[in-house]
Amino acid sequence: MALYVGVDVSKAWLDVATRPDGRAGEHFRVPNDPEGVGALVARLGGLAPELVVLEYTGGLERPAFAGLRVAGVPTTRINPRQVRDFAKASGRLAKTDALDAAALAHYGEAMKPEPSELPDPEAEALGALLARRRQLVGMQTAERNRLKAVTDPHVEADIEEHIGWLQGRLDRADAELERAVRENPEWSAKDELLQSVPGIGPVLSLTLLAELLELGSLDRKRIASLAGVAPLCRDSGKLRGRRSVWGGRARVRAALYMGALAAKLHNPPVKALYERLLAAGKPKKVALVACMHKLLTVANAMLRHGTLWQSGAAA
Repeated sequence: MALYVGVDVSKAWLDVATRPDGRAGEHFRVPNDPEGVGALVARLGGLAPELVVLEYTGGLERPAFAGLRVAGVPTTRINPRQVRDFAKASGRLAKTDALDAAALAHYGEAMKPEPSELPDPEAEALGALLARRRQLVGMQTAERNRLKAVTDPHVEADIEEHIGWLQGRLDRADAELERAVRENPEWSAKDELLQSVPGIGPVLSLTLLAELLELGSLDRKRIASLAGVAPLCRDSGKLRGRRSVWGGRARVRAALYMGALAAKLHNPPVKALYERLLAAGKPKKVALVACMHKLLTVANAMLRHGTLWQSGAAA
């Protein structure tokens, strides 16, 4: 009898629900700490589930996910939006930790997603450094916006001092990121390939390395879908809706957007694509998304073939 398990993760607790053969199963709760994760792994290991389903929760799920995968328990992490939509489609409108865990178990039973692979610890560390860099940039931007509106000279001086301090932390974060890549031969080689493309700078290159580990191993359609730059259709009957991009990995998509802004000026094939779409009457946003897609496709082909931009620009 196949057993599916849902684990709802919060900062303090791991709420667990099981679903054998479509019937509601037991529910239990353990603390989200090393002892609780150990108890969860021991208990689920004894049950030998077909699949354990967790949501991405900003990193709170990582200890439980890693513990289960190291113990050989098939476990997957999924986008919370998918489970919310599934729960609504199943008629579940109420929301509690126990109900969320039951919805995760039901999703696993109905959709049977593939188990997720354990992330590379070095890639996770790189992702954490990138996340911290994004936070510092956000704080610095907020302070600069405040500086435009301030009138008191003492407050102005304080904000300027804080902006300078944040810049120092940003410089340190950039140095740590550079050192992490330099000390990893595989990343260093990939970073050199990626940064040979006009429009792909250090931040976009590192984001692709840390957040899109599949780059270079999938075909262009699948990698575009993972990144969230594949146009999705909205057709029904005779209606042909406007294509749009959504979903995917938001941090990758945001970095690709900034890269596309530079590439449409300095990357000849991307610039030609952008100008051709504008000449055809396409909105600038649509043209930029096409440039993001082009940039990602080229990067994917270059890593797959191990070619620099000069020899792989047309891939």
